[in-house]
Amino acid sequence: MTVPFQKYHGTGNDFLIIHAAEYVSDRGELAERECDRETGVGADGILYLALEERFRPPRVVMTLVQPDGATAPMCGNGARCAAEWAMQRTDTDTVMIDTQSGTLRANRTNGEITVEMGTPTFAPDEVPVTATEPLFEAEIEGLEVTLVNTGVPHAVAFVDDVDDVDLEAVAPPVRYADVFPRGTNVTVASPDGDGGFDQRTYERGVEGETDSCGTGAVAIAVIARRLGLTDADPVTVRPPGGELQVSFNDRGRATLTGPVEHEFDGEVSAKPAAEP
Repeated sequence: MTVPFQKYHGTGNDFLIIHAAEYVSDRGELAERECDRETGVGADGILYLALEERFRPPRVVMTLVQPDGATAPMCGNGARCAAEWAMQRTDTDTVMIDTQSGTLRANRTNGEITVEMGTPTFAPDEVPVTATEPLFEAEIEGLEVTLVNTGVPHAVAFVDDVDDVDLEAVAPPVRYADVFPRGTNVTVASPDGDGGFDQRTYERGVEGETDSCGTGAVAIAVIARRLGLTDADPVTVRPPGGELQVSFNDRGRATLTGPVEHEFDGEVSAKPAAEP
């Protein structure tokens, strides 16, 4: 038995999209198998999407299963890919996305997708981190980081040049530090001199660096403004996979804007190899 998928990416952050109505006996196993870039299709996760066209604007329910088989509550670039997928199927430029971190509004403007990312929080119990006060520029496992939740937790470090950082060496100790009961994503950023930032992110659940991380881009912008490192709006953030814009609307919520591309379609086995 096979199920169809569509492959999308947002600034290099790539996903297999499978309609939620398709039967998959073990979503975690499928993600572990097919997200592998050597033996599978290769992706940063699988998005299971359920489209509800009776609403105006239409709604899409998004569930992200990461390469380690776990479910993530939110993904900025994943949400933008889900929005584009839903917009193509409903002939509209606005959709609502239901995630485990809340409902987000997404719009298409000038060929790019903007998604409202909600309200970031520094509250320790919401990051979560085992601290009594918000942590700004605190040293954790040798890295000076500020902690924020932008749908998922991020530990963000500002450095002179992100290319000089051995991310595969410095990130895992922070990602698994005891102070994070659910782990954390680890992001490094360096100022570009114009109010924007270069970005690299080691993603929880992927357990490695990705070409782009939308929640990480928002984390950079939110923390940089809080620390007085930029007053730009929008804040331009450049991960390896492209360019993202983070802005702040009149409700104080961050928005994430960037391109989305549909790469190709295919099919994958819906059953683990051990099943008959």
